Amino acid sequence: MKSIVKQSNRKAAFTIIELLTVMSIIVVLIGVLVPALSNVRKYAKKVKQLAQFHSIEAAVELFSNENDGYPPSGALDGNGQPCCGAMKLCEAMMGRDLLGFHPDSVFRADGLDATGTRDIYLPTQNNLKARMGTLLQFENANAYRLVDIYGPGNSASFNENAFVLCDVYTRDMRTGQKTGMPILYYKADTSNNLHDPNNFPPQISDSMGNIYNYWDNHALVGLGKPWEDPSKTTTHSLAGPGGARFYRNTRNNQIITVPRPFRTDSYLLISAGFDGEYGTADDICNFDWKYRE
Repeated sequence: MKSIVKQSNRKAAFTIIELLTVMSIIVVLIGVLVPALSNVRKYAKKVKQLAQFHSIEAAVELFSNENDGYPPSGALDGNGQPCCGAMKLCEAMMGRDLLGFHPDSVFRADGLDATGTRDIYLPTQNNLKARMGTLLQFENANAYRLVDIYGPGNSASFNENAFVLCDVYTRDMRTGQKTGMPILYYKADTSNNLHDPNNFPPQISDSMGNIYNYWDNHALVGLGKPWEDPSKTTTHSLAGPGGARFYRNTRNNQIITVPRPFRTDSYLLISAGFDGEYGTADDICNFDWKYRE
């Protein structure tokens, strides 16, 4: 007699409990991996930003060797017109038109010579021959006009067609452009010896004896956060009362006898960092930024 083996028509499948268990494990893994990936991304950007600063520092030293000193960083030009440190840095590195720095420049906002009669950046053949040439490669410079970053009519008293060097933390601005934030540049006044947030200068042209003058880029910082809705509060933390946060966070704590900043004989570079806001803990600098409230 033949044995008959009955085969079930039912197919093997996961139970609800098994599916829920697997899904729970996946959710936990995502919860662990997403912050880790975000930290890796931030670290990679930081490395890229420090590399850009290294390129700028090498270019600034070359400029200094050729021109007997670092570029100025005062908030005004010699004619009393707004021309901040970030703008002057870009002119020194790339020229006002990104075709190279002209040795006759006195860093005027209008691009004229010291007499105010000659536009030294007219791109004639002889003019271009006289230039130093760009000191940064375009991909490292990240040079953008203020109007590209902040939009038409949003550059206060600055020339909105002036170029600045931007950091590597690009984001979609209200203008539709994808740019970083301007790199702030401050030149040390080696004739001074103070670094006191309580000794804040009352005038943008006066440092009150401080080695660094916060006013050098105050007006630029005051333009706000160009990716936010204009109806929101767009103030940067670095724009706090009296420039106190700038002086606190640029102080060298290794010197305890008297307040001293980092790099007392050269210059400071400040990137707004991953969050795009100047004066917060993630700012990237060419010194050991120590965030202090």
